[in-house]
Order: sequence, then structure tokens, then C-alpha cells
Amino acid sequence: MKRTPLYSVHRRLKAKMVEFAGWEMPVQYSGIIEEHAAVRARAGLFDVSHMGEVEVRGPEALDVCQKLTANDVSRIRVGQAQYNLLLNENGGIIDDVVVYRLEPERFLLCVNAANTKKDYEWIREMSGGMAEIVDASSEYVQLALQGPLAEAIVQPLTAIELSQIAPFYFNSGEVASVRCVVARTGYTGEDGFELFCASESGVRLWDALFDAGRNLALLPVGLGARDTLRLERALPLYGHELDESTTPLEAGLAWVVKLSKGPFLGREALLHQKEKGVTRKLVGVELTETGIARGGYKIFKQGRDIGEITSGTKSPTLGRSIAMGYVLTEESQIGNSLDLEIRGRRVGARIVPLPFYSRQAKKGGE
Repeated sequence: MKRTPLYSVHRRLKAKMVEFAGWEMPVQYSGIIEEHAAVRARAGLFDVSHMGEVEVRGPEALDVCQKLTANDVSRIRVGQAQYNLLLNENGGIIDDVVVYRLEPERFLLCVNAANTKKDYEWIREMSGGMAEIVDASSEYVQLALQGPLAEAIVQPLTAIELSQIAPFYFNSGEVASVRCVVARTGYTGEDGFELFCASESGVRLWDALFDAGRNLALLPVGLGARDTLRLERALPLYGHELDESTTPLEAGLAWVVKLSKGPFLGREALLHQKEKGVTRKLVGVELTETGIARGGYKIFKQGRDIGEITSGTKSPTLGRSIAMGYVLTEESQIGNSLDLEIRGRRVGARIVPLPFYSRQAKKGGE
């Protein structure tokens, strides 16, 4: 199993370690519920260095990004980031990514850990030599500092004016004397930052952030709470809500797809699907009886199998059992009552609007 450069820090903090996408990662430190609550109320610090970084460089780098992704990369300037999708020719999702425009001819794609090798090889193959494609994953440590107090924790450590960084923008400079890219992005539904620095500086940056947040009750947060936080905000997780047989139109990600930008891989398939209509849709589900839904559980309507849960948990913030899943389009209306099969018994549930949780704030970490 691979380890991030912060492995010694996680051992020092007595994290419970688990295997995730070939990495040995902290699933929790003090406990998932406590860590989750810290991010919602104050702040949490995450090691997300298992995520992959693929760089696309050269005079035709923009053209390569435009050809291989669904969103319009030409809309982002240097210092701006964009949520995007890599699609196959059938419109299926190879991965969901964040594209950072580092320089006019240099783009950084932050990709899911489980997909790094697949994405890198796909981009390299499909770019046809038009640009330099580099798997830079081993060069970066990525830390996420998320929560309403994130800015207050980082600001004393840097000359970067953090209040001037809008959601999905970034700046470069020093944080605690460590050279960083500081982006107002995240995966929790809270305000916050993701910081990229050189691998060898990762422990120093973590320790500086951790010390700066000590008086504000900053907690280290593992993958367990990362999952419950993103699920409350209805943010998809690759391998659960998204995969190569699922299109953005089915996954509620039509807003990412810019069909008018010109040719891109999967465009024709999506135009066809848009015209025909989707047969299944991603929905929010809330249990009306006791139980916890998990990925793979079947969804029934009056005894008829109409879909499947992709992710589920007991929401620490809401105190209710929530889930996402795919159902037949004709059964996807809000308020529709359903049954889930949980360990051989049928449990009542209903379709509810997404997201389950949303912080109405001046600055959102989405």
C-alpha cells in the first residue's frame, strides 16, 4: 500500500488507518461524529494527498482540455479553478476532476485517487501528442482546511489576502514559509481552502496549520467524516454516484456540460440522450423508519425494483438517515414514498430534495 508524506503525522495523532484506493489513509482520529461536527462548526484539517495531479502543458494544452472534458475550460483564467468531467465517447464519466489554470498554457487536473493511473493514461492517449501530459501526483502534498473558521486560521500565516479569493479561485504564495497554491475549493459544503505544496514540505505545512488552529479547536479529520460531510452536501463520489456507465445527465450534473462549446468526447452521445430523455435519475432519499441505507441496497416501489442506493449514512448534522441513489425517471418525483431492502427487510423511505444540507454563506467551499 502507498502512504502519503504525512503518514508519520497520522501515526503521531493515533489515527485509525485503513486501505483506500491502494493507499493507507486515516479513516478517523478522535471519531467520525466529533470530526464531522468540528468541520460544520469550526474547522477540520484533512490530508488528501492521495488525490492525483495530472498536468497538461504546452501551446495546445487548452485544446486538449477542451476535447477531453465536458465543461468549457476556455472560460477560466489563470488563478481560477473549475469543476469538470472526463467523459468517454458514450458520455460515461471516466472521472470528475477540478481543473486549475496555473499558467496560460499549463493546467493542473486534480483527479480521484482510485483513477489517477487510468486518467493519466487516458489523457495521454487521447491527447495524441498535442500537449505534454505529466503525472505529477508524487510531487504534491494536498491538504484541505475546511470549515467556517478556515480563513481565520490560515490568514495569520500568509501575506496572501485570503478574503480576496472567491470560491473556485486560487492564489500562489507562502503559507508558514512554505510555497503553496491556496484554492478556495473543497468537498465538505463549508467554506475552506485546499493547499498544494511540494511533497517534502507537507509535514511542515500541516504542523503550522495545526498549531495555528489549536486555540480555535481545529481537529484533524479522516476519510470517514470526509464522506459524511460530502454526502450531506450531496457531492458525488466516484465509484458510487459516478462511473463509466453513468452520464452527467443521469447524475444531476447537466450544469457542468457545455454542449455549445464545440466538439468534445461524449458530446454526440449526450445530445442524443438529452433529446431522448434519461431513463434513470440520481435522487436524495430519507428513511422514514429506523435503519441505515448503504451503497448497493435495492429500492422498491410497491414491490417493484426501481433502483439502487449509491451512498448512505446517518447524518451527524441532521440526525436523520440519508442516502443517494438512482431510480427510474418516472419514480423520481420529490415526496415519492419508497421501500429500501435493508438486511432482508423492507424499510420505508421517501425522495427528498438535494442537497440535504447547505450552508447559506457569503463564501461556499463548492
